[in-house]
Amino acid sequence: MPLLELQHLQVRFPLDGGFFSGPRRQVHAVDDVSIQLEAGEALGLVGESGCGKTTLGRALLRLIEPTGGTIRFDGEDITHLPASELRARRRQFQMIFQDPYGSLNPLLTIGQSLAEPLEIHGLGQAGPERQARITALLTSVGLHPDHADRYPHEFSGGQRQRIVIARALAVEPRLLVCDEPVSALDVSVQAQVVNLLQDLQRERGVALLFISHDLAVVEHLCQRIAVMYLGRIVESGPARELCRNPQHPYTAALLSAVPTLNPETRSNRIVLRGDPPSPIDPPTGCPFHPRCPVAQDRCRSERPALREIQPGRWTACWVQGE
Repeated sequence: MPLLELQHLQVRFPLDGGFFSGPRRQVHAVDDVSIQLEAGEALGLVGESGCGKTTLGRALLRLIEPTGGTIRFDGEDITHLPASELRARRRQFQMIFQDPYGSLNPLLTIGQSLAEPLEIHGLGQAGPERQARITALLTSVGLHPDHADRYPHEFSGGQRQRIVIARALAVEPRLLVCDEPVSALDVSVQAQVVNLLQDLQRERGVALLFISHDLAVVEHLCQRIAVMYLGRIVESGPARELCRNPQHPYTAALLSAVPTLNPETRSNRIVLRGDPPSPIDPPTGCPFHPRCPVAQDRCRSERPALREIQPGRWTACWVQGE
C-alpha cells in the first residue's frame, strides 16, 4: 500500500465574476493528477514556473483545499477530514518552503522555533528531555547545539534552510514535501542541502516529494520523476531512465535546457515556441500541442491520457511511446 496516493486531484481557483458578467471563469491550477509515493521513496516533481507544482504540494497537505479528487495517506482518505482531526495527522507530513528567510519567526530563537512543534504535538517533556531533542535535531542537520540560543538573522541562507529542515523533522514525519528548497541558495550551498536531504532520507526512511524546476538536482536526489505541464502530469518514471530516454516532447525540451560544462557539444537543444497557455483557458486536446514540435492533428482535438508504455514508464502523448 502506498504511503501517499492522489487520485484525480483537482484544484481550481474562481476568478472575479457574477450574475451580469456570465459564468465565472476558473484557473485550472491542478487538473486531474494521480500519483503514488511509497514509504521511504523520493519522488521529484518538475516543470516550468506556473505549472501547478507548488499548488499540488500544498493541496496534498490540505494547506489548499482541493476542488476534486481524493488524497489518501497511509490508506486513510484525508480529503475531507475536519480541521480538528487533520491537525493530529499533520505530524505525519511536513513541508519545507522555498524561502528560508521567511520561514522562521525573527522574534524566536532557533531553540524556541524547534521547541514549538514539539509543544504543539506533545512530544517530550519540557525541560532536559526537550532540550536533548533540540540538540539532536541541530546536530542531525550539521549545526552546533549552541546555535539554539541565536536568532535567525545571525545565520546564512543555507544555515536557515538547515534549521527549517530540522524543525520539519522535529515531529518525526513520514513524508516531507520540499517546495523548491534550494532555489534561493547559492549553487555550492544547494549541493550541501540536497546532500543533507539525501542522507536524512536514507537514515530516517522518510519519503520525499521534491518540487523543483531543476532536473539535474532532481535526478541526483530522487528515485522517480513526474513531469508536470499546465496542471497535469505528462510523464513519469524512474529518474535515470526518464532523463536518459524521455518519452514526452516536453520532458525532452526540459532536459535539453539543462546547463552543461561545454554547451557547444550539445546538438539536441530544443527551443519551444511561444509561452505556456493560460490555465484560465487551457487549449483543447493535448495541453502541450501549441508549443510541441511534433504535434499532429489528433493532438489538437483529443487529450491523451497518462498511460503505461513500459513497466514503470508513463506518458501522456499521442506521438511518443507508440
